Amino acid sequence: MEEITNVMEFEEIARQKLPKMVYDYYASGAEDQWTLKENRNAFSRILFRPRILVDVSNIDLTTTVMGFKISMPIMIAPTAMLKMAHPDGEYATARAASAAGTIMTLSSLATSSIEEVASTGPGIRFFQLYVYKDRNVAAQLVRRAERAGFKAIVLTVDTPRLGRREADIKNRFALPPSLTLKNFEGLDLGKMTVDKTSDSGLASYFVGQVDPTLSWKDVKWLQTITLLPILVKGVLTAEDGKHT
Repeated sequence: MEEITNVMEFEEIARQKLPKMVYDYYASGAEDQWTLKENRNAFSRILFRPRILVDVSNIDLTTTVMGFKISMPIMIAPTAMLKMAHPDGEYATARAASAAGTIMTLSSLATSSIEEVASTGPGIRFFQLYVYKDRNVAAQLVRRAERAGFKAIVLTVDTPRLGRREADIKNRFALPPSLTLKNFEGLDLGKMTVDKTSDSGLASYFVGQVDPTLSWKDVKWLQTITLLPILVKGVLTAEDGKHT
């Protein structure tokens, strides 16, 4: 870690250390990866406009999100299956977020359960939710997040169909047999495998489990089963941003 001097160097170190299937899953996008490239290009076009002759001897980066004070305007987005990269997986991410004074959002497709992440100690945590074809599964996850002290539900709305992730297809991506999607143990939804008729275990999982009929009425339904704030993740147009 002492050799790392900027964030971008993590990716190259990960490429060297992780199995190809795992690295490609974390690093790649869908189709020709145009959106992935454009996201990076768009971020690079954001510039600072520094003002001169301002006292900067004391700098305060703290801000608030949903009323929660955090140390900086940076949060940890939901990332699936972290134990593919390290045995501590989501445990380590939860501890790091807490130590840094910021918010972690736990993925539905985590390799550590809601309760296991909560057991790592104090911290502000949100829970990312996919709505499954069986609405009772989503309701159970929401209730578990509430009981575990999570502070918000982050509803993913931009994946009614999973993008055609070509790297996963070439690698015939599947969750390693030593790991499971811990939030679904006991529901027969915890494994992600590749059969002879599919190219990617992730793609097969989404087709089989995640509900492509998700609409605004389901956001209303979600509001009826929880008092937690609901963040809609994946808004891509101003028109949808204005939807009420």
